[in-house]
Amino acid sequence: MTDGSIPEFRPNGLLPPGDYELSLDELRASVLVNGPDATANAGSSGWDSAWRGLLVDNLQVLCKQLWHVGITDIFVDGSFAEDKAHPNDIDGYFVCDMRSLASGDLARKLNLIDPYKIWTWDPRSRKPYRGYPKRQLPMWHRYRVELYPHVAGLGSGILDRHGQELEFPSAFRQSRLNGEPRGIVKIQYQRGQP
Repeated sequence: MTDGSIPEFRPNGLLPPGDYELSLDELRASVLVNGPDATANAGSSGWDSAWRGLLVDNLQVLCKQLWHVGITDIFVDGSFAEDKAHPNDIDGYFVCDMRSLASGDLARKLNLIDPYKIWTWDPRSRKPYRGYPKRQLPMWHRYRVELYPHVAGLGSGILDRHGQELEFPSAFRQSRLNGEPRGIVKIQYQRGQP
């Protein structure tokens, strides 16, 4: 789907299966920021639009950095793409090539742009955060967004219900709780950025 809209959540709180391509402005105007049936609920549901808007602002910073180094296929979901009033963060992945990832060139180029030098996926870089059982990457601590590199053929570390490791495209298009299919947002590349 590429019409710049996202449907309402299904009764299970997930987006209907599919890829929803949106610009960052369309994402800000969507149900993912403004809430399900925003006009009817008008703030009574506890939906945290301000927090969700801040997450999109942070996502925009990282998308611009990725675009600057030539990466255009960026996908986001996680609890941000669910019927959850206050998600912890935005999770996602981007498509890149093995050579730039394995050589460290990708992280180096991105860290030349980011003032906080947050681009790493090294497990040793993960730090605790109060009240969270899982240690978080530097990008999460700074932006509350985690974007992982995807290279075709490499696993994500996420297992399906049968114990098989999934690649990011498959892992992010199903619920981690029960494997049920769900939708994902593709961030539309904005030419002329950064």
